[in-house]
Amino acid sequence: MDFFDKMRGSASSPPRVSLAEVFWSWLGAFLGIAAVAYLNYEVLAESDLLMLIGSFGASAVLLYGAPKSPLAQPRNLLGGHLVSALIGVACHQLFSSQLWLAAALAVATAIAVMHLTKTLHPPGGATALIAVMGSEKIYALGYLYVIFPAGAGACIMLLVALLVNNLAKTRKYPEFWW
Repeated sequence: MDFFDKMRGSASSPPRVSLAEVFWSWLGAFLGIAAVAYLNYEVLAESDLLMLIGSFGASAVLLYGAPKSPLAQPRNLLGGHLVSALIGVACHQLFSSQLWLAAALAVATAIAVMHLTKTLHPPGGATALIAVMGSEKIYALGYLYVIFPAGAGACIMLLVALLVNNLAKTRKYPEFWW
């Protein structure tokens, strides 16, 4: 097959999901993000801790919109965010004078380690990148970033996914734990 022929694709678009599926996805995403955002803006507002990071938006798509995906399972969610946060903080601390290099190393290394540990979770790449390009508040957390927000926020979203995804008769979550 020619290089450019590969870019044409070989399958048709998947069918549209039912309105019930849209509802459960919406409800899960709303409750999951609401939980971490409430803690971030109402409970932790006066502290130096964070609970909400942008990569949780992408985790919500997987957890609540594609709960059967291998990338949405608890091992991948938790392991992907924790491994990536650790790598992101390390890259920022080692290469803060060369942020372009820290960013590239953080994302690429996070992907490699997630592959090796069977914890591939695409939002993990963003979690690693946020540790490098984040705010002063993120930098000040140092390795605490692995626990707050990456670990704790992912745990809260997992709890919501367990509750909401199992309310619907047509859903079962998780497909596997470890």
